[in-house]
This record gives sequence, structure tokens and C-alpha cells, in this order.
Amino acid sequence: MKQSKMKKFGSIFLASTLVAGVLAGCGTKDDSSSSSSSSSGGDSGSSETIKIGGNLELSGAVASYGSSINDGAKLAINEINAAGGINGKQIEYIAVDNKSENAEAVTAAIRLAEQEKVVAMIAPATSGNTVATVQTANQFKVPVVTASGTSETVTVNEDGSINDYAFRTCFIDPFQGIVAANFASNDLSSKNVAIYMDSTSDYAKGLAASFKEQIEKNGGKVVAEEAYVTDDVDFKSTLTRIKSANPDFVFIPGYYEEVGLIVKQARELGIDVPLMGADGWDSPTLVELAGADALNNTFITNHYSSGDPDQTIQDFVKAFEAEYSKQPNAFHALGYDTVYFLKDAIERAGDDITGEAIQKALAETKDLSLITGTFTVDEKHNPVKSATVLEFVDGNQEFKSKVNP
Repeated sequence: MKQSKMKKFGSIFLASTLVAGVLAGCGTKDDSSSSSSSSSGGDSGSSETIKIGGNLELSGAVASYGSSINDGAKLAINEINAAGGINGKQIEYIAVDNKSENAEAVTAAIRLAEQEKVVAMIAPATSGNTVATVQTANQFKVPVVTASGTSETVTVNEDGSINDYAFRTCFIDPFQGIVAANFASNDLSSKNVAIYMDSTSDYAKGLAASFKEQIEKNGGKVVAEEAYVTDDVDFKSTLTRIKSANPDFVFIPGYYEEVGLIVKQARELGIDVPLMGADGWDSPTLVELAGADALNNTFITNHYSSGDPDQTIQDFVKAFEAEYSKQPNAFHALGYDTVYFLKDAIERAGDDITGEAIQKALAETKDLSLITGTFTVDEKHNPVKSATVLEFVDGNQEFKSKVNP
């Protein structure tokens, strides 16, 4: 998903103590506590298991994202292990909490690669935290796959070069912006739109840019552009300026913490036109902050919907509900898909269970059918896949449509 909300750090240093704490069970090890412990020693590099790491936001500002990915990943791993594993070997999953911070994400990546000897990692949920780990991935030749880091910078550098060991299972930001603009134009007949974005987030800025370009191609007009910054809580002055521009649609790319308050305050000011965002809205906390009524007539682009009638999706929903007693959101589904993406590549790598072989197989993935869509990995290590448009109705997400690339 997203460029990390935390400020970029000036220099990366290694902490003298590592996040650890072991919770064993079902072939997994969650190192998510703040206490320290040594690595598993004799298990490292074991020929009896395939070690996969999880470098995730299990606490901190975006813990909702990382914890959801982790739950989806564990469900997939349990299924695979129960069915005999990968090429006869069980997956050993080692999850480390990066605390929603860039520096912690780097520390976790080094630990997983150097000490735990994983052959692949589920990368952080946010783009910024994932980008911070790419150098480690390249150095140790361990593929990292982000389930929700949608910024183009995850896999492609500013000079156009590809980060060889970075992949993703989500679509990228420009695609979401285009889908949102086309939905506004074609489904809602919007002509005069406003954009209200987080100016401190590359995620939000990228979405806003692609939305604006496409809405103008569609013949629409941007009548207001306003910005807020991360951790703002009072949005009424800028929302008042947006209201005075009389838009018939407002695009709000951002994260649920601020968006929930924006939606609530917008409705209080009498802005009753459709509001729309992207996958950064997808958290139960959004409903708590905004209120179910305020969220009526709002929409998001997302990676999947539990309401999609596709039988494969409904089978996943039933399995997830049986395990966790709740409906899976898009981040659950993406975490689940990321494990199966790795499984497919490891199987095709055969007996060569090394980071180099898995990286090659990931890059060669074609027509892989997963919960969030069937995709082929392109030359920039992005999956070419569909997007889903969802509507909030009385606090619940309802499936509207599926949009192909």
C-alpha cells in the first residue's frame, strides 16, 4: 500500500538488540514481542523446512495493515503444511514486528536474512518500510514480496533500474487513480471534482496525480485541490474551501486515521456529494472514526471484496471465518495470496531452494490464479491484475464492480 507515513530517516543504523520473543505453533514462529531472544540456531538452513520470513507492522501506526497480512499469511501456511508442504517440505514462518518504522524494518530484514536464513520474506505493508528493506534483499539475495506496498518506487528506482529482489502482489498506485477517475466519470457522471490529499505521503500524491490526469482526459474539471498533513485532526477550514468550490465529487487519497475524521467533518459541514479513496481507507478503524452514516455514499478502489460472488473467493472467506471468526478484508486476502505466490515460485524452482532461484521463478510467474485475481508479473515486477470498486453502506463494504487493467 503505500508510502510509509513515518518521516524518512536520515541514516539507518543497526539496533544492538533485536525484536524477538517466540510463539511457536502450527509450523510458525511469531517474533512480535519487544523482549529479546536469540535466533533459532540449529533450525537455520534446515533441509527439513523452508523458512519464510514476515517483516510486518504488528504494532505502531499502521498495525491494522500488517496484522491483517500476517493473519492471512498464517492461514495460507497452515493450509499448505496440512496438504504436505512445498515439494514435501513444511514451511517454517518467522514473523518479526517492525513497529511501523523504517529503521525497525531494516533491522528485521537483516535479522531474517542473516540470522534466520529465510529464503524469502513477506515485506512490510507500507511502501516506505518496504523500500527501506530493498537494499538488504539485494545484498543477501533474498526476495521480498510486499502484499500492499503500491508505490512504484518499491520495484523501480528513480533512474528506472529494477530492484531485482523486490516484488508485490498488489497493483500499483497509478492504476488505482485511473480506476477511481473512470468510476467518477462513468458511474457517477461527475464533472466538477475536488482532490484532498495528504501532502506528506508519496502514496497519496501518486494517487492524486494519476486521478487528476485521468479525470481531465475524461472531460472532467478539477475545481479545487487542497492538502493536509499526517496527524492533522482538524480539517474544517480546508473542507470549507472545498465546499465553496461546489464539487460534485471529492477524491481523498490517504490513510484511514485521517480519512475517518475528514469524512466525519465533511458531512458535518454539509458536504454530501460522493467521496472516494483507495485501499488506504480499508480498516475497521475507519468506520469507528467516521461513523457508519457519514460513510454512506463513499467508495474505494481495493484489491478484493469478500462480497464478490466468485466461488474461489467465497471458499477463502469461509476458511478465514472458520479460523478467525470474522470476515477477511483485502489485507487478509493479500497476505494469503503472497504466501501462495511464493509457494508457486518455490515449487517451480524445484530442488534449488535458494533466494536466487526463487527470485527467477517469481519474475517468470504467468497466469497465476489467486484470491485477489489472476496475474502475470511484468518486467517491473508488478502483477497485472484487476481492481475492485467497493461502496460503504451503513458501515459495511459492498461489492460494486471489478475492473480489469
